[in-house]
Parts: sequence; structure tokens; C-alpha cells
Amino acid sequence: MTPADRLLWRAVGSAGWWTPVLALVTVAGAAAELALPAALGRAVDAAVGATAGESAGRWLAAVGGLVALLVVAGVVRDYGTGAASARSVAGLRHTLIRHLLALDPRTAARHPVGDLVGRLVGQVADAGQAAPAVVLAATVLLPPVGSLVALTMIDPWLGATFVVGLVLLGVLLRGFVADASAAVAGYQRAQGHLAGLLVEALTGARTIAAAGTTGREVDRVLTPVAELRRHGTRTWTVLAGAATRGAVLSPMLQLAVVAVGGLSLAAGRLTPGDLLAALQYAALGAGLGTVVSALNKAVRVRAGCRRAAEVLTEPARRYGDRALPPGPGHLDLRGVSVRADDGRPLLDGVDLRVPGGALLAVVGPSGAGKSLLAAVAGRLRDPDAGEVRLDGVPLPDLSAAALHAAVGYGFERPVLVGETVGAAVGCGADPVPLARAAAIDDFVERLPDRYGTPLAEVAMSGGERQRLGLARALRAERLLILDDATSSLDTVTEYRVSRALTDRADRRTRIVVSHRVGTAGRADLVAWVAGGRIRGVGPHAVLWDDPDYRAVFRS
Repeated sequence: MTPADRLLWRAVGSAGWWTPVLALVTVAGAAAELALPAALGRAVDAAVGATAGESAGRWLAAVGGLVALLVVAGVVRDYGTGAASARSVAGLRHTLIRHLLALDPRTAARHPVGDLVGRLVGQVADAGQAAPAVVLAATVLLPPVGSLVALTMIDPWLGATFVVGLVLLGVLLRGFVADASAAVAGYQRAQGHLAGLLVEALTGARTIAAAGTTGREVDRVLTPVAELRRHGTRTWTVLAGAATRGAVLSPMLQLAVVAVGGLSLAAGRLTPGDLLAALQYAALGAGLGTVVSALNKAVRVRAGCRRAAEVLTEPARRYGDRALPPGPGHLDLRGVSVRADDGRPLLDGVDLRVPGGALLAVVGPSGAGKSLLAAVAGRLRDPDAGEVRLDGVPLPDLSAAALHAAVGYGFERPVLVGETVGAAVGCGADPVPLARAAAIDDFVERLPDRYGTPLAEVAMSGGERQRLGLARALRAERLLILDDATSSLDTVTEYRVSRALTDRADRRTRIVVSHRVGTAGRADLVAWVAGGRIRGVGPHAVLWDDPDYRAVFRS
């Protein structure tokens, strides 16, 4: 079973008890549809006296009951289709979002944000139709097969005529599924590409406006439109072709049944009611619209499941089950190497030991690997070779809760998440002391509802956003990693924050990626990174004697 098939059956299961309800009412509706022509035929024969001793009223009552059953079945089926789809879509989106957030950041970055949004919003909505689609696919042949049986029971010649029509129907639909599947899959891919380009352009809207390249960006974003048009045209062409063939076949089949039925009526083998029933069975069994609709829905569901499953097959980050033993936060990198996707070494055999409670400044020229070293130190990225230990425990062996409680990150451009300012800062902890340590408490106190202010309603500068992100990072218990996290602060605020970070009373191990000489001067140790390697480790005053080290800050 393919990943797409497993996801399809998971979607069916997410619909819960609506799936058997849909199956029950669909079968009941199909049975009522098949019984209705026979009841009408009996009512006609009783009314014209073709059958002795039968009451037309009794058969008309049966017709009324069948019509009522059809109405009830249709209402329940329509409501159940919506309810089952809603439950499946909700379950699939929950699964997909949890998996996306559990991916290694490098793995997640392989998929453009817009493409992921397209899969989550569009393709998951298609995949969520799995339960109704499966029920429809399983029952779509009941009307034609039932009509064939009924026609054969009325007159074997009518059954033989109908079989010829069904064979022609199968020939006409032979290539529909393959053609429609290819067109829908291509359309969804182009849709994801367009969404990715649009998100990318919106993210850089200020840069585009400043550069005056709006027209060029519009053309770039709309590049996939030609492919969308091609696949969309192909989809509707396939559907139109199937509908056209059905429009030709259906009346021809009904005319054939009329001709054979007329001859049988003239020969005395059929009653008027039998002929009426035969005509209705021919119309019911030859109706191509339901078959095409079922196949089209199945194609869209399958394509949606395939697109969603492509993300779910990406391996999620693995965690262990260990907790950290008591310790000062000693960090040890042993032979750590990281390679780019094309095999280039980004970090090459890094060995670094940071004593517990020490403040380590990481410096180096742009592109040296400073941020990557910081990412590896707290397991934002796993090394391709080597090992990272915190107080003697390899980071992959730690449980997710233990790792996230021990390690905190502050970034140059933090993304704040949460309903309120307090939730964005505290992440479950008391946000007040964290905000004070990051020198952002005065800003929060001026907000309408202070820490309860909705985050979406807060207008903030880059420095204020950076300090809120820094406050969130300060909840770390053992290892605090700051990647240029004070670059947007004014001089006075940076001094306040730096004093808090370099306070000797802070027993946490702190790693600060910076290009400022003052930060390096206040650190216990400096790791000088160049070309993905550690060129030197020591106090700033010692490294300062090297002219190449001094050149790092001049650049």
C-alpha cells in the first residue's frame, strides 16, 4: 500500500461513524431508485387492467413511500457528505501541521512556504472528501447493474441490449481516469508553485517596492499561470469529452431499449407497465453523469492524498527519552561536521568545549559558519557527523521536553507566536521577569492590556520585536544561545541587555554570535570561526594579538 493509499484510508477513518451512515443511506437510496420503476409499472398495469386482481392504490402508495425514502436518503446523504468531509479535513490538517512542525528545519525548508500552504488548504480539502468518494465509488455501479438485472427479468432481450450499451460505456471511459489524474496532478503542482512565488514576493514586498521591480515580480509570480491554464484546459477537455460521449450513448441506448421493448409489447411478451419500467431502467442505468462524477471525485481525492502524503513521508525529527542530570551546562562538540545538500562542507571537524556557566562569544567573517555552529549547539540542526553533548548527554538522546526546557534561542529576526504578548514571551512561564531581563517590560506596560494584549494588535519596531524574542529565549534553564539577537537595539538598550547577559550571577552557559568587539571583550571565551573551522578559542585579549583576528572586527 502506497503512502497516498494509507492517507486515504486514514481520512476515511477520520470521518468516524458518518462513513457507515453514508454507505447505508446510499445503498438505501439506490435500492429505492431501482424499486421505483417496477412499482410504477405495476401501478400502470393495475390502472389499465393489464393485471387482474391488483389494486392501483396499493402500488401508488408504494410509489409514494419510495419517493419519500429517496428524499430522506438524499437529505441525509448531502448532510453526511459535508459532516464526514469536515471531520476528515480537520483530522488531516491536524496531522499535517503536527508533522510539519516536527520536521527538521532543513527538511521543512525544502518545500516553499506557499507550496505547503497550498497543500494544507487546497489538497487536504480534496483528500478530505475520501469517505464520500469511497462510498460513491463502491455504490456507483449499483444502478447500472441493478438495471441490467431488472431488464433481464422483464425480458432477456432487453437485458442483452443493455449489456451491449454497458460494454460501449466501458470502452468510452477507458482512458478517462488516467487522463484526468494526470491533468489534476499537474494542476495542483502548478498551483503550489504559484503560491510559493506569491508568498516569496509578499515577504519581500518592501524590497520590491524600493527597487521599483514590481512589474518584473508580477511577471515572475504569474509564470506558472500558463501551466495552470494548460492543465486546467486538459481537465475540462477530458470531462467534456466524457460528458459528450455519454450524451450520445445514453439516448442511443434508450432508443434501443424502446425498439426492443416495443417489439416485445407487440408480441405480447410485455405489458404497458413493463415497457414503462424498462424505459426508466434504461435511463437509470445509462446515466453517465453519476459515473463521471464519481470518477472525477476519486481522481481529485487520490491526487490530494498523494500531495499531502509527499510531506508526511518526510522523516520527523527523533527525540530520545532521557532527562539531563544535574550539571552546570557543560557543552561539548566533538568532530562536528555539516555538509550542504551539494556535499560542500559548511562545518568541518569542529571540536569545541564550553565550560558550564561560561559566556562564549562566536565571531568570524560573514559566511564563516557562526550561525550554523549556534544551530548545531542547541539542536536546531543535527550534524552530519560528530556529536554534541550537554552535561554529558548527547542531544538526540534527550526528550523533547528536556531539550526545550534546557535550551533557549534568541534570533536577529525573531518570529513571535502566541495569542497574546505574554504567551509569546513566556511560552507557559511567567513572562514578567523575562521581559525585565530583556529590557522590554516598559514597552509591555504601556500596552492597553499589558501582557494580555493580543499579539496581532501590537505595533512594534524591529528592536522591540527583537527584545520580545530575547525575553522568550531567557526562559532557558541551562543553555542560552543568541544569534546576533541584539543587532537592532539602540546603544543604551544594548548595554542594559548585555550587562544582564554577562552578569556573573547568571549560572547558565551562554553562546552569543556577534560581530561587536565589546561583546567579545566581555565574554569568558571567544570562538573564532573561519571557513567552517575553529581557528582559535581563548580570551579576547589573547586572540587580539593576532592581526587576522582584529581584521574580523574591522570588516
